[in-house]
Amino acid sequence: MNSQDKLIVFDTTLRDGEQSPGASMNKDEKIRIAKMLEKMRVDIIEAGFPVASPGDFESVRAVAETIQNSTVCALARALNKDIDRAGEALAGGKSTRIHTFIATSPIHMKHKLRMQPDQVVEQAVAAVKRARKFTDNIEFSPEDAGRSEFDFLCRIIEATIKAGAGTINIPDTVGYNIPSQFGELIKRLIETIPNADKAVFSVHCHNDLGLAVANSLAAIMNGARQVECTINGLGERAGNAALEEVVMAVATRQDVFQCKTDIDTTQIVTGSKLVANITGFAVQPNKAIVGVNAFAHESGIHQDGVIKSRETYEIMRAQDVGWSDNRMVLGKHSGRNAFRARLTALGVEFKSEEDLNEAFAKFKVLADKKHEIFDEDIQALVTETTQTIANERIKLVSLRVCSETGETPCSRIILNIDGEEQQSVSEGDGTVDASFKAINKIVNSGTELQLYSVNNITSGTDSQGEVTVRLQKNGSIVNGQGADTDIVIASVKAYVNALNKIMEPVDRKHPQSSNL
Repeated sequence: MNSQDKLIVFDTTLRDGEQSPGASMNKDEKIRIAKMLEKMRVDIIEAGFPVASPGDFESVRAVAETIQNSTVCALARALNKDIDRAGEALAGGKSTRIHTFIATSPIHMKHKLRMQPDQVVEQAVAAVKRARKFTDNIEFSPEDAGRSEFDFLCRIIEATIKAGAGTINIPDTVGYNIPSQFGELIKRLIETIPNADKAVFSVHCHNDLGLAVANSLAAIMNGARQVECTINGLGERAGNAALEEVVMAVATRQDVFQCKTDIDTTQIVTGSKLVANITGFAVQPNKAIVGVNAFAHESGIHQDGVIKSRETYEIMRAQDVGWSDNRMVLGKHSGRNAFRARLTALGVEFKSEEDLNEAFAKFKVLADKKHEIFDEDIQALVTETTQTIANERIKLVSLRVCSETGETPCSRIILNIDGEEQQSVSEGDGTVDASFKAINKIVNSGTELQLYSVNNITSGTDSQGEVTVRLQKNGSIVNGQGADTDIVIASVKAYVNALNKIMEPVDRKHPQSSNL
C-alpha cells in the first residue's frame, strides 16, 4: 500500500477513553492495554496527557519506553508547559508524536479561551514550532472544528502545516455533525487549503448523537487518512468512534473504501475484553463486532440460512475478529505451563514470578469451584491480581450472609484495616445492601455509590459474576471490581477494592480541568 491507500489507526483509549468518569487506569493497566494495541498493530497509541498529573506523566513515559512497534503520542494544549512536559515524557520512546490543540469555534474562543482569532492562530503556530524541538512528528487539532467557521479553519490549518504539523486532525468535539455535512467539510478543507498535500488529514468524532462511526467513515470516504478511535467506543460523555466498528466497516466494504488498515482484526475481541475488564465498562450484548450476540442467531429462518451458507446472514466471519480463536478451556488438572501459555496468548505478562504464582493459585481455587475456565475467567483473575493497591489498607477477612423468605437479609463481615481486624453486622434490603452497610459501619468512608453493575463472565450457573462498583468522594471517582462464583462475595470484593482506591486515589486530573 502507498500513503494514499493506507488508513492510519490512531487509538486514544488510554487518553480520551480514560476521560470516561470512573475509567481511570493506573500505569500497569495502561501498559497492559498498550501492549495489546501494539499486538493489534495499531499505528499510533495516544498514551495520555502528561501535564495533567505526575501519575499521567509517568504512565505516558512508561508506555513510550515499553512500546516498540507503534508510535506513542502525548497530548498537549498549545502551551509551553504542556508541550515541554509531553516532550519529557516521550523522551525514551522509539517512535513518538506530540499532539497539540487549541479551540477554534467562536463559542470556545469567546467563552473558554477569551482570545481573539489572531491570538489563537499565533499560539497554535508557536505550539507546533515548540513541539518540533522534541520530535518531527507533530499533530495539530483545531478543537471543536465541527462548529468552527470554515475560513478560519483554513487559515489556522494552513499556518500550522507551514509551521511543521504533519497531521491535521479535525475533531467533532461535541458530536454535533452529521455524516453528509462532516464528509463535505473534510473534502472542502483538503481542496481549499493550499498546502493540504503536505499533511495527513485525520478525524476525531464523538458520539453524542450516535454518529461518531458514521461521521468517521464519511470523512474517510472524502479523503481523511487517519481515524482517531477507542476500543469499545470508550470515551468522554457518549464516547468516541469505536475502533472495531470503523476497522471492520473498512475491511468489509472494500467496494466502497479506497483504503486499508494494518490492524490484525483477530485481536479485536481480546482487546475489547481486556479494556472492559480493566475499566469496568461492560460491553452490551448487541454491540457490533464485540458484543456476545454479534454473531448469534436466534431466529429459525436465520439459523437455517447460516447453516446452508454463512453469508446469508453474516457479512463477516466471527473468527476474523477473534471470536473463536481464543476459546481454549482450562480446568483443575491444567498445569502451570498451560496456564502460562494461555496468558501469553492473551497478551498478559506479569512483572514477577510472584505475581504469576499468585494468579495461578487463584486459578486453582477457581478451578475447584467451576468445571471449565475460559479466557474471560483468566482475564478477571489477572485484573484482580494486578489491581492490588500498593498500600492496601482494607482487606476482606470473612463474610457471612443470611437470606430467608419473609425475613430481613443480614450480613456479618470482618475486615482487616491497617492490620487490625474489625467486624460489623447489618441488615439491608438484600444481602449485598446489608454487606455494604456493614462495611460502612466500620469504614465510614463518606463516599457516594454511583454505580453497581453485575455481569456474568461466562455462561452457566457456575459462571463467575463480575461486579463493578463506582464510588464518588469530593470529586474523585473510582471503579472497584471483584469477581467470584458467589455474587455477594464478588460485590464485597468490588466495594472493598473501590474503597482502597478512594484512600489511595489515582494521581490524575481531568484533562479539561481549569486548574491545570
